[in-house]
Amino acid sequence: MHIHLKDIDTSAPHDIDKEQIKEQFKEILKDLDDLQNLLYAEGKHSLLIIIQGMDASGKDGLTRDVFTSMNPQGVNVQSFKEPVVEELAHDFLWRIHRHTPPKGMIQIFNRSQYEDVLITRVHGTIDDETAYSRMKAINDFERLLKEHNNTTILKFYLHVSHQEQQKRLEERLDKPQKMWKYNEDDFKESKLWKKYMNCYEDVFKHCSDIPWYIIPADQNWYKSYQVASHIRKTLQGFNMKFPGMKKSKS
Repeated sequence: MHIHLKDIDTSAPHDIDKEQIKEQFKEILKDLDDLQNLLYAEGKHSLLIIIQGMDASGKDGLTRDVFTSMNPQGVNVQSFKEPVVEELAHDFLWRIHRHTPPKGMIQIFNRSQYEDVLITRVHGTIDDETAYSRMKAINDFERLLKEHNNTTILKFYLHVSHQEQQKRLEERLDKPQKMWKYNEDDFKESKLWKKYMNCYEDVFKHCSDIPWYIIPADQNWYKSYQVASHIRKTLQGFNMKFPGMKKSKS
């Protein structure tokens, strides 16, 4: 199925009660804290959460809002930026595989292996043939994690509008608490919006063996609620149990 991002709303439904959602979100966070503790104790499953989105779509804020209530011993966050020399000397998935979660852990990828078929393609550093070959490798990689390490993968695309992105980027010029995020290259990348949308749609078409969740991201409160809801439902589906007291070896 081909996803057309322009046909998907970037905002919360108009008839939704913001304050009610915020209260529900608090309850979800309490559940996630308990479920993450159970995941860690049982040690049979691992969860990999992939967060993709354009600059200023709210990836950092989402990570803060949803995961800081959990035990930091059971959650890792890894951001993937431009590859360094050592990483470029290996296959493109080498730097990714090193950070996949062991059993009992939640691993968050702030950007991911998909950058190697997105920004590289938008800027023409790889051709279409290479991009499709990499997409096939990504599907095989994700299948490997699922089948051989009992890793469940959740893939979220934070769907922000171009107008909202521009607003947020401009805030980085005006608001002191956001100036540290400013990068003049973000405005250059924003001009390539249509190319990015086409490449994302191609990723959704060719890398959906494990499905993507398209999350409306113009309002941060709704975005965080949606992602947290999906994570809670996934963890509840593991049907986990505490392992009980360990027997003495004596």
